Amino acid sequence: MSDMATQILEESLEKPVLVRLRGGRSLRGKLKGFDQHLNLVLEDTDDITDKENTRKLGIIIVRGDNVIIISPPPR
Repeated sequence: MSDMATQILEESLEKPVLVRLRGGRSLRGKLKGFDQHLNLVLEDTDDITDKENTRKLGIIIVRGDNVIIISPPPR
């Protein structure tokens, strides 16, 4: 992972992020941690794939090879 990507993720810790996964699933949650493989720990996570029917997931671990996009909060 590049230094710039690491810096952006470090700045996003404890803040809400939007994560797109393979298969079209979208998650929104507070970024609690990550590693060099882009494995993510998210807290207070919602599955927002279906805008009309969001699901609360709580604390989850997302395997990095499923992550397509991580959108950090605005600066």
